[in-house]
Amino acid sequence: MESLHAPWRIEYILAPKPQMDASLFTRIAQSSDDEANHVIVRDRTCFALLNTFPYNGGHLLVVPYKQAADLNGLTDDELADLWKLTRRCTQALTSLMKPDGFNIGINLGKVAGAGVAEHLHIHVVPRWSGDTNFMPVLANTTVLPQALSELAAKLRAELAK
Repeated sequence: MESLHAPWRIEYILAPKPQMDASLFTRIAQSSDDEANHVIVRDRTCFALLNTFPYNGGHLLVVPYKQAADLNGLTDDELADLWKLTRRCTQALTSLMKPDGFNIGINLGKVAGAGVAEHLHIHVVPRWSGDTNFMPVLANTTVLPQALSELAAKLRAELAK
């Protein structure tokens, strides 16, 4: 049996998880280092970034700048912007990665699987026929075909068109 090493994950697993006043997404929204944070586009009320710990290649998140735990914390305009940016991101992923479909969803609350429960965000996960294999089932591992920084650069260019 061969081993697949993902040494970048241990840093996150072992790192202390300090209590923060602002969510991870608020800190990224306020940061100017889009490349380090894998931010691919910024709009008026929301932004999109690649998930650093993706379920699948191209997995990205669409996030409002305003920290809100659920849909009720956003205005109608902010909700519209969030879904419009989600649509733009699926179009960019379709153009670049040619997926056969998408999983698009929101996990509200820790019990629903939200990793950052205090800050609503939309998951956009490209899917391909046959992309589920033994790795996630037996090894709890996802194989990503492209580096995040490379994909982020391509998506930035596509979204800038």
